[in-house]
Amino acid sequence: MIERCTTLLSFLSFSKYPTSFLLISNIHLSQCKYTLDILFDCGMLASCPVATPMDYSTRLSTTTGTPLSDPSAYRRLIGRLIYLTTTRPDITHAVHHLSQFISAPTTAYSQAAFHILRYLKQASGLGIFLSATSSLQLKAFSDSDWVGCLDSRRSITGFSVYIGDSLISWRSKKQRTVSRSSFKAEYRALAATTCELQWLAYLLADLRVSLQRPSLLYCDHQ
Repeated sequence: MIERCTTLLSFLSFSKYPTSFLLISNIHLSQCKYTLDILFDCGMLASCPVATPMDYSTRLSTTTGTPLSDPSAYRRLIGRLIYLTTTRPDITHAVHHLSQFISAPTTAYSQAAFHILRYLKQASGLGIFLSATSSLQLKAFSDSDWVGCLDSRRSITGFSVYIGDSLISWRSKKQRTVSRSSFKAEYRALAATTCELQWLAYLLADLRVSLQRPSLLYCDHQ
């Protein structure tokens, strides 16, 4: 028997909140309940919130801290945080950084992971806003650090891609090779962002969506 379904508002921990402004329907995607479940399971609902997902004054390496007696809890937490980055681009870099140490976590990594939870405590309902009035133009922002990984001396690429004013793709990933200058690190980040832009343009074309203007790519480099 086939029945008519109502409007889908929740699916696999994702919640869709239709919003209207001047009779225009927009969509807000959030994993608020999933975030609160993580905080509850880790006993962090009453924790003191912080303003940033990482303590950027502390740089972690494989030799930082002492090994955890039970690494399974750390691995499980990082796995849940990776899933949360689907709607929380603001924690993507921090979670990517901690996921590098999942094979042999230490107390320092565990403290950094709980720092992310304290950040989520102060803004558990944040998510992705998809505007119905966004122009059909791709815009990307690319950046890179230099030798951000203390162990491999490789740099970290970061980018975000928008269609109009709506964020649709983002990434924080360690580069495959060592860059001998900040310029080369930025250039590799630009190359990765260009590939993402091209792939998204092809995907939109397959969906019969015609871009109104050429794609734009912005780079932070001096």
